[in-house]
Amino acid sequence: MKMPVALKHMTLLFTALFFVFSASTAFAEDIVKIGVLAKRGSETALKKWVATAEYLSEKTGKKVRIQPLKFQEVPIFLKGKKVDFFLVNSSMFSDMKNQFGGEAIASLVNSRRGNALNQFGGVLFVKADSSIKSLADIKGKTFMAVKKSSFGGYQMAQRLLLNNGVNPEKDTKLFKEGGTHDKVVEMVSKGVIEVGTVRTDTLERMAAEGKVDMAALRILNEQKDDFPFVRSTQLYPEWPMAAAAGTDPALVAQVKEALLSMSADSAAAKAAKIVGWSAPLDYGTVEECLKELKFGSFK
Repeated sequence: MKMPVALKHMTLLFTALFFVFSASTAFAEDIVKIGVLAKRGSETALKKWVATAEYLSEKTGKKVRIQPLKFQEVPIFLKGKKVDFFLVNSSMFSDMKNQFGGEAIASLVNSRRGNALNQFGGVLFVKADSSIKSLADIKGKTFMAVKKSSFGGYQMAQRLLLNNGVNPEKDTKLFKEGGTHDKVVEMVSKGVIEVGTVRTDTLERMAAEGKVDMAALRILNEQKDDFPFVRSTQLYPEWPMAAAAGTDPALVAQVKEALLSMSADSAAAKAAKIVGWSAPLDYGTVEECLKELKFGSFK
């Protein structure tokens, strides 16, 4: 008995669609996604990390893609298993690991002013002509941080201020989140906000880009040592590259090996303005900070 022509065509169509869907699904599964916290916006994050994705694609034989993430998107993507790796600030890593699992596979080694740095800190700053001279003077003033979840852009300074009797969220006239480091610097520079806090090297980077005049700003509680950037807080370990829970161990090993072997003169390192990557550092001091602040999953 012959199959009706219409039914035959329909069967062929469904068969073709099945193979197309299967092929596209397999292709999609072959893409390795790295969620990157876009602290200065998505465009800047892509400009900085796309070369690393290309480098890892070449080394692993997989199609590696960068997924810029806003602060609030990081837990959503990890909970939904939408990324295989994640590159976020040190405190967010500790918090996400505590909630969703995962492991640090390498730590960032920044290249700044000819220095290889695997630590960073926070900076509290005001306009150079401000009447604010000490941490105590911040009480009753307007204050802006990047985000409450930003380690270098808030939590480091928050811990410092709390230890000096100032609660930035309760003792100030106004507490605001800028969303990006650049926005905080811009608002203080323009005199819209009296006190701002960002991570170390932000001011120097923006000065090099012609976006801010360092001489027009003054650092509060400035620490004088051989660290090459202005800072107000103690130093903490740099951002880790982490494997999300459930990522194929063989792939994790490949990516880790590739990162640790990245040379300072590679296109990836130059685009990211880093020396490369080191073995993962100890993030215990970060967890101590979060427990003290009772932040996120450490409440």
